[in-house]
Amino acid sequence: MTNILVIDSERSTRNTLKERLEYEGYRVETAETDNEAAAKTDRKTFDLFLCDMNIPDSGALGLLSRLTDTKIHAPFIILSSLKGIDPAVESIKSGAFDYIPKPINLNKLLQSIRSATANQDQNRAISVPSLPESAENTHTTPSSKTSTPKNSSEDELIGRSQAMIHVKRLIEKVAPSDARVLITGANGTGKELVARRLHALSPRSEAPFVEVNCAAIPSELIESELFGHEKGSFTSANKQHKGKFEQADGGTLFLDEIGDMSLSAQAKVLRALQENRISRVGSDKDINVNVRIVAATNKNLRKEIEAGNFREDLYHRLSVIVVRIPSLRERSEDIPMLADYFVKKICSEYGSVNKTIDKEALDLLSSMEWSGNIRELRNVIERLIILCDERITAEDVTTYAQGVL
Repeated sequence: MTNILVIDSERSTRNTLKERLEYEGYRVETAETDNEAAAKTDRKTFDLFLCDMNIPDSGALGLLSRLTDTKIHAPFIILSSLKGIDPAVESIKSGAFDYIPKPINLNKLLQSIRSATANQDQNRAISVPSLPESAENTHTTPSSKTSTPKNSSEDELIGRSQAMIHVKRLIEKVAPSDARVLITGANGTGKELVARRLHALSPRSEAPFVEVNCAAIPSELIESELFGHEKGSFTSANKQHKGKFEQADGGTLFLDEIGDMSLSAQAKVLRALQENRISRVGSDKDINVNVRIVAATNKNLRKEIEAGNFREDLYHRLSVIVVRIPSLRERSEDIPMLADYFVKKICSEYGSVNKTIDKEALDLLSSMEWSGNIRELRNVIERLIILCDERITAEDVTTYAQGVL
């Protein structure tokens, strides 16, 4: 039976939740303050915490930090009468499993409890939950793509580690808003996947998702790609061209590798974000645009600012919400699930019989260093599928994982 600790300064709330949750089959205890809650955790193990944001003495986030410091990692659901997205984002970023606004929707609370305890007890991945109730012919280059993502398995974030649970929950909370998001993380961690997921879960999901790889476009062409150009504005401008801001109007513009953008282009992007309008190269006419900006980088932008390579004012415009994607070595417990996913996917793409990976092989993969992160893991799995028999062994991993035949 699941043990739940309810922490709330209001006796009526504590009693109501205790009565309802016990009716649902949970074992429930209550506490009025964080000190009382901490004392109870010394005497008993709890599977889940329900905590009001403003409990005495240090608040819910203080209690969450306190429990984490003592190696208690049970799911923590925060209840609060504060409105808006900021407290929800702060809660998820601090490690809470979920944030439920007051007055409490009991059905939503029960659904969240079931998700939290299912993930904990059954040791399986959490699917991204439904949106909160409040959410209601293109020129292309090799470095830019326009699409409308669909909620397929391709858009799922694979993993059940605590780090990935936090990323998923943060995406769920942020997606329904128009807040700009900066995604950080090393190469191969899945930043584009996060950007697409943010778009797919947003009210803009039926509108275009336009991606621009700022590192792949020469600096002299980046402004034309982003803002468009008029016919004759430069030597090769044989016709008018709509830029990515216009193409993404109503949808999401994903600026990948934003840290590689020239200072000149940064200044124009800043203006576009400030005024919600752009002007094409060779034109003095303003064009209104309505886009949500999601940016990504593998660089430390604060160091780039200190070096004079990135504008601090643009950084603050882009980083309303920062989503950090963990490296694969930080979530090695996800490797067996990722390996299984890639085996099925790649075998299906090749039209071959589905292969299996021995546990010893998975253990070996999980212990390896992955400088290329998920991208490197996928390449290794593809190599193993091509070179190995129907059963992939630890010996196969030792022989082929490093690419040495």
